[in-house]
Amino acid sequence: MRLPIMLLLALLCWVAQAAEPAFTVRPTELKAKPFIDAATVARLPENQQVQVLKRDAGWYQVKARGASGWVAMTNLRFPAASAGKAGGGANQSFLGAALGGKRSTSTTGAKGLTREDLQTARPNPQALQAAEKLAVSKADASQFARAGKLVPKKIDYLEE
Repeated sequence: MRLPIMLLLALLCWVAQAAEPAFTVRPTELKAKPFIDAATVARLPENQQVQVLKRDAGWYQVKARGASGWVAMTNLRFPAASAGKAGGGANQSFLGAALGGKRSTSTTGAKGLTREDLQTARPNPQALQAAEKLAVSKADASQFARAGKLVPKKIDYLEE
């Protein structure tokens, strides 16, 4: 009985120390809770290194400058060593699963783009034409749904 408990405690100690470094991409508010209208705990400057502790939907719980709080995922970048790994790196994806990353994740089209990427972006008419060729009419979509025996279902919003 003692061995499983000791292994569990060892794992929890490792997880507690498995914080992953990241950097703010712009001046950022450190929030008390993972909500845009939560109280601001501190203000972090651009390029401030933080330690990511936990992920909850589109927010990361971080520790920086002696304070801990929540930062929107779009305000952080992870070092290049973990850029190719899902969720920001091995430790982060483990932390997301182990520490309650159960809520759905929001995504943005600008995630991973730098300010320079956005400022130097140019239209790509060929890509737009290719995307438009993938569009289907409402009638075709309805026919596809009927063929697959799909039916509309209204789902109420979840309570907070």
